[in-house]
Amino acid sequence: MYAARLTHGPVELAFTDRHGGVSGAPYDSLNLAWAEDDPDALAENHRRLMADFAPGDRLAELSQVHGNTVSVIGPEGPSHAVHGHLHAVADGVVTAEPGVTLMVRAADCVPVLVASDDGAAIGAAHCGRPGLVAGIVPATVAAVRGLAAGPLTAWVGPYVCGACYEVPPEMQDDVAAVEPASRATTSWGTPALDVGAGVRAQLERDGVRVVDLSRCTRESADLFSYRRDGGVSGRQAGIIRRSR
Repeated sequence: MYAARLTHGPVELAFTDRHGGVSGAPYDSLNLAWAEDDPDALAENHRRLMADFAPGDRLAELSQVHGNTVSVIGPEGPSHAVHGHLHAVADGVVTAEPGVTLMVRAADCVPVLVASDDGAAIGAAHCGRPGLVAGIVPATVAAVRGLAAGPLTAWVGPYVCGACYEVPPEMQDDVAAVEPASRATTSWGTPALDVGAGVRAQLERDGVRVVDLSRCTRESADLFSYRRDGGVSGRQAGIIRRSR
């Protein structure tokens, strides 16, 4: 069920893998996507995850659009709900509320989890190539800092590595002009992007301590990867909560 799971003071966080759910092939088995799978299986996968990770919590999840909008979950929650969960259209989500688990989904993009070291506020961001350029991770960091003072720690989850993420030279140049650390070369010698390296550079410039829990989604059979599997790829997630 988990590629990584740990605690950081009063904060609990995890990155899921593809095991422990009920979805059939080719989405087997813990697919946490919105669609393109049996809705009952998706609902059961979410139920199983929440029953294990945070029984009784509300789940705050996103329709991700590769932008730089951050949703703040207050006592009243966001404006509407989907599938019985708190919901917003954004690529970042933050809260200072206990009893709320934040989720972002990915299948090659970079899931990033953020917490103030005192546990007063938490955040999560979904960052692909457009989000790196748009600055979704710095925007999420700023939103967490708007809720809590003091040092922050961020955890970078699994994503497609620079050795596997081939892009046209013009695209590489455009992204690297914004974030030079993202420039990479594939293992076969062609232009590439390492979005996770760009995310780490942005976090470090913002003074955030970074814990790298990443591994390559394309190279890991126990993770979903759009680059490897195309439209039949499921989604894993990064999840984070305040335990008190």
